[in-house]
Amino acid sequence: MDKRLHQFIELKNILVKSNGRTILDIPHAIIPANEITACIGPNGAGKTTLLKLLGGLITPDSGSIEFSFSPVRAALILHHTPMIKASARTNLSMVKDADPSISQSDIDKVLIQIGLGRLADSPANKLSAGEKQKLCLGRAILQKPNLVLLDEPTANLDPATTEQVEEIIRQFANRSSEVIFSSHQLAQVKRLASHIIFIDGGEIKESGPADPFFSNPTTSAAIKFLQQELAVD
Repeated sequence: MDKRLHQFIELKNILVKSNGRTILDIPHAIIPANEITACIGPNGAGKTTLLKLLGGLITPDSGSIEFSFSPVRAALILHHTPMIKASARTNLSMVKDADPSISQSDIDKVLIQIGLGRLADSPANKLSAGEKQKLCLGRAILQKPNLVLLDEPTANLDPATTEQVEEIIRQFANRSSEVIFSSHQLAQVKRLASHIIFIDGGEIKESGPADPFFSNPTTSAAIKFLQQELAVD
C-alpha cells in the first residue's frame, strides 16, 4: 500500500453479478480518499455500479470494502434523480427527514449557494435539467458528507451550468470531502480530477494519477478508449 495515502478506500475480491452476468470483478483496488477521483470507461463498463457499491446502495455478491475513515457519510447522486411534485425548497427540505438538525435557514442558504434562490417556490419537476442537478447537489451539501459520489454530474448540461456544477464539486473537495465522479467528458476529467480509475468490462484496468494516465496509459484498453473519446471531442 502507498504509505502516502492518509485516507483511502480499499476493495478486496469484489464480485457483483446480475442475472448471472458479472458486472464488477475487482480482486483488489485502493482509491485515495484525499483527492477528486474520476471513474471513466466505455458505456456499460460498470462505472455506475461501482458508485452504487461505494455508496452502499448495493452490496457485493462477495468481497469487502474497507474505509480508512469513519464514520462514512456518503452522498450518492445518480443521473436523472427524480423530483417529487413540490417546490424546489420542499424537495431540498426532504433531507431533514434524515437529519432534523437542519434548519430552514440552512436550506435557504444552500438554495442561494447553488443559484436557485429565485426558484425556491417553483415546482421542482418543472426545473431545467441543470437546475434539477444543482438541487440534487444542494441536498448533498446539507448532508455534510465526507464521501460524494456523482454519476455523470453534467451530462446534457449547457456550458454555463456545467461550469457552475464543477465549481460545486470543487467546493466539496475543498471541505475535505472525498469526491468520486463518472464522466465521458475527458476535458472535464482533466479539469477536475487528480486521480483516475479506468474501468472496462467490469474490471479496473488502470488506477493512478491523472497526468500519467493521459500522457502514457499502460493498457491497450485505455489507449483505445482515449483515442476514441478524444476523436469524438
